Amino acid sequence: MPHVILNQARVHDFLLEKMQHSSHALQPDYHRELLSIEQSANTDYPLRATLNCLDLPEHTETINAKFVVGCDGARSKVRHLLGYELKGEAARQLWGVMDILLTTDFPDIRMKCAIQSEDKGSILIIPREGGYLVRLYIELDELHGNERASDRQLDANSLISKAKAIMCPYSLDVKQVAWWSAYEIGQRVCDSFDDVAANERGKQTPRIFIAGDACHTHSPKAGQGMNVSMADGFNLGWKLGMVLTGKAPINLLDTYSEERCAKAKELIEFDKDMARLFSAKPQNENEVKQFQRYFKKHGRYTAGVETQYAPNLITANGEYQSLAAKLTVGKRFHSAPVTRLSDARVLHLGHTLKADGRWRLIAFAGNDDIGKPDQAIAQLCRHLSKDKQAMLHRITPKGADIDSVIDVRAVFQAYHRDLDIGCMPTLLLPQKGVYGLVDYEKIFCAPLNSGADIYELRGINRAKGALLIVRPDQYVSQVLPLGAFAELDSFLYSVLQCA
Repeated sequence: MPHVILNQARVHDFLLEKMQHSSHALQPDYHRELLSIEQSANTDYPLRATLNCLDLPEHTETINAKFVVGCDGARSKVRHLLGYELKGEAARQLWGVMDILLTTDFPDIRMKCAIQSEDKGSILIIPREGGYLVRLYIELDELHGNERASDRQLDANSLISKAKAIMCPYSLDVKQVAWWSAYEIGQRVCDSFDDVAANERGKQTPRIFIAGDACHTHSPKAGQGMNVSMADGFNLGWKLGMVLTGKAPINLLDTYSEERCAKAKELIEFDKDMARLFSAKPQNENEVKQFQRYFKKHGRYTAGVETQYAPNLITANGEYQSLAAKLTVGKRFHSAPVTRLSDARVLHLGHTLKADGRWRLIAFAGNDDIGKPDQAIAQLCRHLSKDKQAMLHRITPKGADIDSVIDVRAVFQAYHRDLDIGCMPTLLLPQKGVYGLVDYEKIFCAPLNSGADIYELRGINRAKGALLIVRPDQYVSQVLPLGAFAELDSFLYSVLQCA
């Protein structure tokens, strides 16, 4: 999948629009300053947050809450109230960044690329949306002693002059500077992203969380800050959603700090190496190749596909990884084209999985399985839904659709014209909603005639097939044999609550 480059203001607008069109027509409350967070005697709402209303002089507001999430930046008041510090060191390397409209004879100006000049420093080019705007990250000089970026009295012309020197002999004719800034590279991270001490983990319920710049800061190159911060929010958001709606036990929330803190520390170590390589002039061909490898990996971090979570409550140990060798346990589900049985439409399987808080079971059929009652896919569906004591009936709230908590889908190897949709298990054709309408969009085939076979692309065992458990954030929790019912039940009952 190609990169999508969007500036933070547009992403912010998308989020606001989504809030406004939600069922509760949500709107943020501005002009509020957090003063304190205290424990409350109210067991339903054990936290009490007091805020100063900046638009109403000498007026404060009190909010009783189940949980508090601090997404309040590098100078986070929530982090301060927790008594946490961002730990790490600044690299003392000054960089400039600007969004510009320009003309140039550099041929790759619409490509994301890194340039290391012989003796003038380095520059990172990121084409922005719209076809004309370009972002430049420009290496400036090192800072000395207690010097700060503001002490250099830089302006846009200073950055333009440096960029021209680095790009020489190519020309840069800057027509307009839409925005510019200068910053010092720093990599810092908190030891924990919630309010539970390490020796209290499992004994105390996490109630206060921090996310984004409140708990980690990185080099701004390639949007790591915003991208990693949104990954924090998504990781915590679906977990809070499941706990607050009674679909998961509260210990699910322990996995937020465990997962995201480990990833932030890993990313910061990588970012240090990347910043060092960016500023250092390669001395030989091996160092050039190392930089190229790091640059590619940097892109995978930015895109969120480099992350691999370690085994925990919601990520298994990968004992059966060989059944789907390239759908790595702990990593994002890697999409591939499939043919939908009901309408023969070729689409990406990953595009059918919406970010709606549901768990997924994706069953890949063995090579002889065409959905008959005595075959593995039908047996799996029967195990999950055969009676009121089966998994799906126990965890699905009364009156809700059978796929409202766990969405079951199947992929067959047979050509779509060779399958009979009328003979498929009823779980793959569920009746939903007030009218009991049939959902025809859960059965797929590998498009063997397109050259993009999902079994081949993702290393799925053709003879045995495989069963994937996919988390609501679309990371692979487990790979199992299709008939591993005991292990399937054990895993799901540990992370989901009966209705």
